[in-house]
Amino acid sequence: MNPEQIFKPNSNVYFIGIKGTGVCALAELMYNSGIKCGGSDIPEVFYTDAILKELGIPYNEEFNAKNITNEIDLIIYSAAYSADTNPEMAKAQELGIPMLRYTEALGAWSAKFDSTGICGVHGKTTTTAICGVIMQAANLPAQILVGSAALDFGGRSTLCLGNKYFIAETCEYRKHFLSFCPRRIILTSVESDHQDFFPTYESIRDAFVEYCRLLPKGGQLIYCADDKGACEVADIIKNDNRNIEIIPYGFTAHGDFKITSYNVENERAVFSVAGIAGDFKMRIPGRHEALNAAAGLALAASLAKNESVANGTDCGALKEKQIIFIKNALENFKSTKRRSEILGEAKGIIFMDDYGHHPTAIKTTLEGIKSFYPKRRLIVSFMSHTYTRTAALLDEFSQCFNDADVMYFHKIYASARENYKGGVNGITLYERTKKERDKLNKNETYYIDEVDDAFAPLCEMLKSGDIFVTLGAGNNWPLGVKLFERFKGANND
Repeated sequence: MNPEQIFKPNSNVYFIGIKGTGVCALAELMYNSGIKCGGSDIPEVFYTDAILKELGIPYNEEFNAKNITNEIDLIIYSAAYSADTNPEMAKAQELGIPMLRYTEALGAWSAKFDSTGICGVHGKTTTTAICGVIMQAANLPAQILVGSAALDFGGRSTLCLGNKYFIAETCEYRKHFLSFCPRRIILTSVESDHQDFFPTYESIRDAFVEYCRLLPKGGQLIYCADDKGACEVADIIKNDNRNIEIIPYGFTAHGDFKITSYNVENERAVFSVAGIAGDFKMRIPGRHEALNAAAGLALAASLAKNESVANGTDCGALKEKQIIFIKNALENFKSTKRRSEILGEAKGIIFMDDYGHHPTAIKTTLEGIKSFYPKRRLIVSFMSHTYTRTAALLDEFSQCFNDADVMYFHKIYASARENYKGGVNGITLYERTKKERDKLNKNETYYIDEVDDAFAPLCEMLKSGDIFVTLGAGNNWPLGVKLFERFKGANND
């Protein structure tokens, strides 16, 4: 499909599953471009309800074939639905209305712009959000789409700064990112994950290679030189001899985006980048956040150079004023929902939530938190996501919680997409991890099957000076919210 034919102003597009983060974000971008948007979803309230109502995008809170008429030009649907089970999709098929899966529609939208796809097993969400605040600070005309609610975007997943560039988080699962049309790619990390679809490391690596091979002649691959898998993909692309510019960033990188120093001072990360004078500061913990910022700086430099060439100046670098604004933006960066998100502080206890669910991300996140708050006792509630991931990476999981002073494990959060018949469960993970932690004299490791049952013992345990983190892609995050509200209420007692 030709993007200009699909996304014509005043055309009528209907979104099935419109409350989903990505689907709602795409609807917002299209609505802002003059396309008539509407849709449907389940009655349950999501944060996107408020966004849709603020924009004035109408939606039905049921899936009903009567909602689909010949006035609709295109249907975009969430991958969670199919014509076999969704009456609206079945009706659209009957009427011959064109339909695109969300990832296909995102790819078609990306073809309208000079687009950058941000990908990786870890870090892509935060990196995309960081790119957004950097683009805003540098006054670069871009649209940004993040796969989560970005606190710096006013709780939305989109930031609209112009119509020349498009920067989007792109997902490797089931190779969804192959629908995207990138001019540039940021690659943060590659390692084994999504074992239900990528049974081996080589299979997921090859998917990233396939994605990077979508880059056109003269395209750019910006990759993390500190990540072994990303380096392997970059080497394969380099050996293709396809005239792709390969730009490394990170602590072990060479060139302008090498991180030359990193320290923690007064609960701030302070770091420097080879090609830009002066220090950068960030208030969210972890060396990995400096890496994400370096990726954003590399992209900003590329787009700034592109702008200067287009303007006939070809200065080839970010201007001093842009750098000043970028430094301020990074120090004030708040991240996204469930990515090192600080819920608040009550009774001297900091409450935080993080989506980290892969051993590497967990280890990196906890190291970062501990380095920021070395004098605080770190207490963690963890709910593992998917049986297949837990079973495949059980050894890695058991050794990634060493920075936590106290650990609470819960039952595994299952996925509807897997059919696991093995013997690994939440208790298996707890027992294996407890054995590893006991070797380090980290003797406070507990298992409470149901998350809600951990509320009472944590109320007794938590005290001033602690930091409490709900961690994982499961549904244990309400525990942190409930505890924060409990201790915040105690402030008024």
